[in-house]
Amino acid sequence: MSSTRGTRRRAALAGVVALLTLLGLWTATAAGAAAAGCKVVYTVGSQWSGGFTANVAITNLGDAISSWRLTWAFPGSQTVTQAWNASVTAAGADVTATNASYNGSIATNGTANFGFNGSWTGSNPVPATFALNGVTCTGTTGPTTPPTTPPTTPPTTPPPTGNAEATVAAMQPGWNLGNSLDATGADETSWGNPRITEALLDGVRAQGFKSIRIPVTWGQHQGGSPSYTIEAAYLARVKEVVDWALADGFYVMINVHHDSWQWLNSMPGAQSRYDATWTQIAAAFRDSPDKLVFESVNEPQFTDEGQSATHLNALNTSFHKIVRGSGGGNATRLLVLPTLHTSADQVHLDALATTIAALNDRNIAATVHYYGYWPFSVNIAGTTTFDATTQADLVGYLDRSAATFTAKGIPVILGEWGLLGFDRSLNAVEQGEKLKFFEYLGYYAKQKKITTMLWDNGQHLDRTALTWRDPELYAHVKSAWTTRSGTADTDQVFLSKSTAITAKTVTLNPNGTTFSALRLNNTDLVRGTDYTISGNELTLSSALLTRLAGDRAYGVNARVTAVFSAGVPWRINIITYDTPAVAARSGTTAAFTVPVTFRGDRLATMEAKYADGSNAGPQNWTSFKEFAYTFLPDYTAGTVALTPEFFADVTDGAKVTLTLHFWSGAKVTYYVTKSGSTVTGAIS
Repeated sequence: MSSTRGTRRRAALAGVVALLTLLGLWTATAAGAAAAGCKVVYTVGSQWSGGFTANVAITNLGDAISSWRLTWAFPGSQTVTQAWNASVTAAGADVTATNASYNGSIATNGTANFGFNGSWTGSNPVPATFALNGVTCTGTTGPTTPPTTPPTTPPTTPPPTGNAEATVAAMQPGWNLGNSLDATGADETSWGNPRITEALLDGVRAQGFKSIRIPVTWGQHQGGSPSYTIEAAYLARVKEVVDWALADGFYVMINVHHDSWQWLNSMPGAQSRYDATWTQIAAAFRDSPDKLVFESVNEPQFTDEGQSATHLNALNTSFHKIVRGSGGGNATRLLVLPTLHTSADQVHLDALATTIAALNDRNIAATVHYYGYWPFSVNIAGTTTFDATTQADLVGYLDRSAATFTAKGIPVILGEWGLLGFDRSLNAVEQGEKLKFFEYLGYYAKQKKITTMLWDNGQHLDRTALTWRDPELYAHVKSAWTTRSGTADTDQVFLSKSTAITAKTVTLNPNGTTFSALRLNNTDLVRGTDYTISGNELTLSSALLTRLAGDRAYGVNARVTAVFSAGVPWRINIITYDTPAVAARSGTTAAFTVPVTFRGDRLATMEAKYADGSNAGPQNWTSFKEFAYTFLPDYTAGTVALTPEFFADVTDGAKVTLTLHFWSGAKVTYYVTKSGSTVTGAIS
């Protein structure tokens, strides 16, 4: 999709598998010296075989500093391969991170953040201690200067009435009208979607959704300072769409969307424009029904990373004051506040919880976004399946959100969710693995009483035909609103054309349901003859597979479905294949494709290595490249495209060995050499 992709990727990288907070004692300084002390939160955001992503938050507990240097020692065989928001160097296990040009200053109680990708072997233990500018970060100190933020004054009026929990529960399930009013071009069609109509909203409502999030980007429709007046025609258009949705019975959530990275990231200078924007929005919708919900800002991010928590608190607090002070329905309207980057890292959840507690308002909800465990979500680092690590990342994300908020009476809205790979190709994640992710997230969010709002930028619901581009995916999304569906370890059974057909076994995942039948074209197959069941092991007989394979043409020969006592049946494709073949070809870095005769097989992932065994191409902390970003199969054309992005990070003149991994288990080797803008592909 459009420029939303970058912020989503950063938010996904911040997803946490394990959060470990390192606290301790303050080391006293000499009399007359500046007070020093610090706290470090080290977050393993994602981890996979041989690689991981870490995020580090430094809180300065002493006097303000103008630059910082954080040091630590890795306790295992870990190395940093790529860093952002800091310069990171290492000497053996000892690591030093120094500030970037824009985040060196950290005020008292201020925070600076940076992150990195790393590699590991054996294990990936967390560093035991950190030191900031030579002082061990152990947790407490008393600054020599008074706090810059005065104590919070208790409210003189009672908090607004309202039942946020009941409202958020009634909003389940929700859908996003993405890439329309949030488009940053000339109008709502500039990102490729048709103009919003009443019929579209009627159609969405008919799909079973009870709430609709309407992202709105305001910046390109505003005048200059000091009033930052929103164009009357644009404000009227937003109100028209909102009113249509309200008339349809939707709960409606509107926000300040891509402004977050267009101009709002330059806080604190952007505060006056933000305040002017929400003052106008609040006035325009002051008398709208209480089914209209306001969200302060989408995916907040700031160029001054070290002050991010302070900036977001300022925005959320100002938003609350402006809306509540505008009166009318806004005095009690549900308000939704995001975490930094809409991430469920515990440090960001805690910061938002502090803000909400200070506001003393019963009608506030929290929001986070989730686009899956990053390696799975984009298909990189060999994470091609919805495995235990991927599931654990999802569970941890929702568990932390629920423990911080819903368990304390503050409802949570998963304001956007999906898979990042969809931004490039809906086939980035294999269909069955994709279905398992969507089925499980719907189920688990329901267990945690978290309302979900599916992100759709036009990729899912065809906004003209009002049909789902992937009906099977939508069936699982919808089913999870009320029940679970049975799945299996695979939705593909491969039969080699060059060998005799034998029985094949698929492991079922009933997910609390009971297996009922195996069907072909709505007709039950014969248990004991066509198939057998032993526990959760479903074995398809050789006789059945021979019948289904027919003349054994390459590709999908038949589809059978495992039917369970509830939910959506699980489709299993019976596929005839042989090992794919590749051919030599020359081309350019701008447009190079590997000729592939797929022979019924499908590409799962691709490795790239140099002759010495080191990893080639982008993101070289892993040999397994990112699907669609670096390579993309075209089964109709019989090619695998290697992108310009792939060649941009390939050493000129070096021979790269590509290993194409197919879903059947077959592997095919291919070689490419770049010379300037020319690429030569060979089979040996």
